Amino acid sequence: MSIYHYKARDKFGKLLSGEMSADSENAVVVRLNQLGCVPVSIKKAQERVTLASFVNRFSSVKFSELNMFTRQLATLQKAGLPILASLGALKDQTPNVVFKEILAQIIRDIESGLSFSKALEKFPQLFNVLYVNMVSSGETGGQMAEVLERLALLGEYEQKVKQRINAATRYPLMVVIAMIVGFLVLTTLVVPRYALIYSQFSTKLPFPTLILLGIHYVLTHFWWLIILFFICLGVGFRLFIKTSQGRWAWDNFKLKVPVFGPLVLKLAMSRFTRITGTLMHSGIPLLKILDIASGSTGNVVISRTIVKIKDDIAEGRGMSEQMKLSGLFPTVVTQMVAVGEETGKLDQLLLHVSGYYDEEVEYTISNLTSLIEPILIVFLGCCVLFMALGIFLPMWNMMSLFKR
Repeated sequence: MSIYHYKARDKFGKLLSGEMSADSENAVVVRLNQLGCVPVSIKKAQERVTLASFVNRFSSVKFSELNMFTRQLATLQKAGLPILASLGALKDQTPNVVFKEILAQIIRDIESGLSFSKALEKFPQLFNVLYVNMVSSGETGGQMAEVLERLALLGEYEQKVKQRINAATRYPLMVVIAMIVGFLVLTTLVVPRYALIYSQFSTKLPFPTLILLGIHYVLTHFWWLIILFFICLGVGFRLFIKTSQGRWAWDNFKLKVPVFGPLVLKLAMSRFTRITGTLMHSGIPLLKILDIASGSTGNVVISRTIVKIKDDIAEGRGMSEQMKLSGLFPTVVTQMVAVGEETGKLDQLLLHVSGYYDEEVEYTISNLTSLIEPILIVFLGCCVLFMALGIFLPMWNMMSLFKR
């Protein structure tokens, strides 16, 4: 869609001017005629909708701000306030300048004749496919307040999980960072001074010490090359995971990483079952739901499994059969889905499955620190042992020389 500037006269001959989002000039003419106006001039605006492309690349609206917006909009809709008045009130009170401008653009689009869901589609990085489709279902069924309430619950749950994971990984991350800083200080400040002492004797330096001296030489003489290497590595990695094979390999690796792999799987499955159950409860067709859910898991491996489930349903088979063959779902989950298909209460059973995964996620996050600690202790032990050998082995060699 493009934005068009128009001038038109109403039935009293008064000249009106404004802008409207439409697919073509003819669509603007039709819309003005429906409003009882006679077009005078219509011009396509120069690419003024740069905000949408800007947000698509650099979205500076926090996830918590989106959740707050959804919750407040649901409350205003429950109170019976019109959608434009609700959006206007939320636009005025938001402190985020970018979000304020986005809401202003959405309001202009709705005033020009677009539906709320179509206006949200212009900002896919902020309002994903799930969000837009649920809003669209709310518009169709006249249940906007209920749909927004469900979206708010989904968003708040995901935000809570992210906060808990961040809290659980904060301590291990601080330990690793402290270890890296200590290692850099040791190799750049301590090791060179010991090297001067060792060079005064003809003793052969041990292998760990030679490695530390080599690291010191590289850090002091080729630091720029190291920075360039990591920049190229980061860019190359981003380009690699943008390919279909690279994304598959990376997502498959994330599922197999110790400790975090099972957590990623449980989070994705919880999201899939909750979204599917919620959308089914909203009256959206199952095949469309699976299309939406496959793009909302954040993992290509799981998305392809969902696509296979969709293909089975399209061919007349049930969800439980493909879920069992995939090997990603526990037996208890496939049995619950099979019961839901037989009883016609699949949406309720999927929400129960989501609850099952929520409990699994809760347990894993609660024990995340204790699960990471053995790996962290082994890592720290190896690093400390290596640095201690690099420093103290030459001392022991020199002490043996003095004894002679």
